This record gives sequence, structure tokens and C-alpha cells, in this order.
Amino acid sequence: MTESRIDFRRAKFLISAPDIAHLDQYLPGDVGVEIAFAGRSNAGKSSALNALTEQKSLARTSKTPGRTQLINVFELDAQRRLVDLPGYGFAQVPLALKNKWQQALGEYLQKRACLSGVVVLMDIRHPLKDLDMQMIEWAVASEIPVLALLTKSDKLAQSAKMKTVNEVRLALSKFGDWVQVEPFSSLKGTGKPKVLAILNEWCHPQWLTDELDAANNAE
Repeated sequence: MTESRIDFRRAKFLISAPDIAHLDQYLPGDVGVEIAFAGRSNAGKSSALNALTEQKSLARTSKTPGRTQLINVFELDAQRRLVDLPGYGFAQVPLALKNKWQQALGEYLQKRACLSGVVVLMDIRHPLKDLDMQMIEWAVASEIPVLALLTKSDKLAQSAKMKTVNEVRLALSKFGDWVQVEPFSSLKGTGKPKVLAILNEWCHPQWLTDELDAANNAE
């Protein structure tokens, strides 16, 4: 079966959940395919989601990093969803709440069976902070592919941009094919075709392809 091209412009808001522990109360079970977007609260996550879906206000952007602490789920079709996780590392949150959030985040990555890939967004000028590495390590340990997306690449000159990209690729090379690294600019559209190609691939895991083939053959 040939992979169908997912039209990410069709993404629409589905639900918000107050925390990961209650996600199953809002969604129809741990089924289908989810692609999660995670990153520090100043990494430009909302802007990236809006740019990739070509919708100006799909994900709410805020001048106050970390203000949105809900899990926002966007539907691509009946079987596929994008999940916008709250930004981590925000300063004005009590340490106990940060620790609780990190624990829940780890559980989400380790136990969410429908999670097909994780996009870890990092400001290209400040990549691979401790929480970024923890996120990547969690995902790889759970055998979930990662796209390390270096956002705001328009802030650097071409030579500096590629130098950083190569440094991050080298630092993450220990994870092998589990991690891909790409520069991205929501403002300029840099890297958008490559990112959409990766997301499209993640939207077609082998088990889903087999399931759809079986359904079509049964008709």
C-alpha cells in the first residue's frame, strides 16, 4: 500500500487535557497514531505548529513562556493526532510541580502505545539543555523516534547555523537512527518540507498500514 500524503493543513483542535494522567478520559482510548511536540517554553513550539499546519492560531502563542500548561490535542484525521505538550523548564512554577510534570511526561513517553514520534524543539542558539536531553533519552529508551528540531534558525547566519546543526548531530549520534536533527524557522519556512516528510512517515507506522490493508481486503 502506498503511503497517502497527510494534509497537515487540515489539523483541527480536538481537546485539552489538564494533565497526562487524565488524557484517556478525554480521548477514545490509546489508539491510532499520535505525534507529540515537546520543548522548553521559549523554544517556539506554538509558532512551529502554526507554521507546519499553515494556520495562524491553531496553537496559541504567548509572550509569557510557560503560561499554557494544558495538553492540547489536534486531529489530522480519524486515526492521527498531533499532541502539543506544555512547555517544560518554565521558571515561575514551583519545583514540586516541575518534578510532578517531569514524572508524568516520562510516563506518557513510556506508556503511550499510540505515540509514533516525538518532535523535541530547541532554540538553535541554546540547544541540548538538560531537560532536552532527558526528553530525547526517554523517547529513545521507549523506542520512539525523535526529531530534534532546531528552531529560530533565521536568527543565525548560514555558517553559524550549520555549525550548530553539525554539533548537535554529533552530540546525538550515539542514538543512531532513532534521532534526526533538522534546522527550522517558523518565520522563513526553513526546513518545513523536510519536517513534513518526517511527520508524514511517522503517520504511517507499519502496524497501521497492515491494519488498513486488512480492512480494505475485507471489504
